Amino acid sequence: MEQKVSTPVQKGLIISLLLIIFGLVLYFTNQYMNKGLSYIQYVILLGGIIWSCNTYAKQMNGNVTFGNIFAHGFKTTAFVAALMAVYTLLAVKFIFPEMMDKIMDAARQEMIKGGQLSESQVDQGIEMGKKFFVPFAIGGIIFFFALVGAIGSLIGAATAKKNPQDPFAQQPQM
Repeated sequence: MEQKVSTPVQKGLIISLLLIIFGLVLYFTNQYMNKGLSYIQYVILLGGIIWSCNTYAKQMNGNVTFGNIFAHGFKTTAFVAALMAVYTLLAVKFIFPEMMDKIMDAARQEMIKGGQLSESQVDQGIEMGKKFFVPFAIGGIIFFFALVGAIGSLIGAATAKKNPQDPFAQQPQM
């Protein structure tokens, strides 16, 4: 019986759900501004992509190449990045609209604490930040997830067990 190979979309859904749950935990524990904890999402993504690559190689019984595994991992990454970009848009605009205000208030405090900007410059910076918050957030997610996903795909492709079979070697001689 042939083993069913899970798709990058299926694995991407699992990784995305883990990332969303982690983000919700940070939000509801009021830790979403904690930069140290927010880096854990990249560890989750990296581990998930490596898991995806290794699982793919196992499901294919090792009959894969480095390129096959890398491509599978990066397809998974692309799906996760797209899904997380959509989730971020929905979260910031509709689910948790107060999040942007809280982030902007924290940015205002940092600007004032720096002491190098006037009140009008701080207000101008905050207005600009509010205007471009969503595009920068989505762009950041896509860029950093693609970067971490590429690294995870490389690691996963390098560590997965490979034993590719030459399809021409098994043909009978005439």
